[in-house]
Amino acid sequence: MKELNKYMRVGTEFYKKTETPDGKTILQKWNRQTLIDDFGKDSIAKVSKYESFCIVPSHNQFEQVVNNCYNQYQPLSYELKEGNNYHNIIHFLNHIFGEQFELGLDYLTLLWQKPTQILPILCLVSTERNTGKTTFINLLKLVFESNMTINTNDDFRSRFNADWSGKLIIGVDEVLLDKKEDSERIKNLSTAQSNKIEPKGRDKFEQSFFGKFILCSNNEDSFIKIDNEEIRYWIRKINPLENNDDINLLQKMNAEIPHFANFLNTRNISTIPTSRMWFSPDQLYTAALGKLINGNRTYIEKELEELLIDEFANSGQDELCYTAKNLVDLLKKNNVFTQNNYIVKLLKEKYKLKPINSSYKYFRSEILNPNEKIGLNFTQEKGRYYTFKKENFQSTVELLNSIETTNEK
Repeated sequence: MKELNKYMRVGTEFYKKTETPDGKTILQKWNRQTLIDDFGKDSIAKVSKYESFCIVPSHNQFEQVVNNCYNQYQPLSYELKEGNNYHNIIHFLNHIFGEQFELGLDYLTLLWQKPTQILPILCLVSTERNTGKTTFINLLKLVFESNMTINTNDDFRSRFNADWSGKLIIGVDEVLLDKKEDSERIKNLSTAQSNKIEPKGRDKFEQSFFGKFILCSNNEDSFIKIDNEEIRYWIRKINPLENNDDINLLQKMNAEIPHFANFLNTRNISTIPTSRMWFSPDQLYTAALGKLINGNRTYIEKELEELLIDEFANSGQDELCYTAKNLVDLLKKNNVFTQNNYIVKLLKEKYKLKPINSSYKYFRSEILNPNEKIGLNFTQEKGRYYTFKKENFQSTVELLNSIETTNEK
């Protein structure tokens, strides 16, 4: 009976394939007795039977059944078409990725050809409107269809994650995940091989995870917590679209998707894997990343780094020594007040420094006239001091200069 093709048994549970008004096919849990009522007792033996569910992503060699497990990854509704009729998409992607255009194409090609490959967390940021950030995630939604989901901040934070944990792409629009636990969760998931799934009303279970996060935000410098050594984020500052009055752009690109998908399917990847996230940190670095790192620093961190940069500049030394109390006192002279224990924690966690034993003497530099920054005196003292190297703060100076230069442009 043809109608029975819509039903299946997975493990001990029955399901029905149901098509939604927007053309999606979903699996709806079905009652065994209802199936008997509709088609008779013999129908139970005629429905397809599978051992379990699985998720095996593929766009060019998709299999609905893998080792007698029903594959929940969704086949695409369109067929690939040869030809280069995708100029609107290419023009738009050139706007999004700019000078990193080839890397952007590699990123999309990897999504298509190697969907289980770990990739960086792509972030599109801009305080300006009409930049195309939302259009970009909507375009990917059209390309990858049901294998991509677009979430809110609350969706991501919810403990019920069954609706997005099996997706290839998890987009979060207007993202503001400014809690430490948010960034830790995204970082951990971005390199995870599996994830604990918690559906509503059901027990947790473990499942393969291959999701890639794409975050869009109007907040350029503090939409997520990040530290100086973070290498998992690829952050691009997006400028306004030149032709932002083309209200039919997404519709035009949608018509080109079968051709563009064929391009991704046959394209040679221009880069070679240099890390577990394929790309190297140097390849992905942008001024937007530097701005985010700078924006995540606390007020005390910024003041301390500026203080040390000034001390290096005025002393002409390559190394300087201070105890935590020395730094607290120097900051106090600049009307910045903090505690010894906070400075100790900052030096240990942020700069990975360890104090030298208190039995050793050290020379501490001190500007004689802080207001005019003239005159320098070196005082011999004893205490648990930290050694600061100029080279470690030179990168900070360059980072701040690059941010200022970018902002001026």
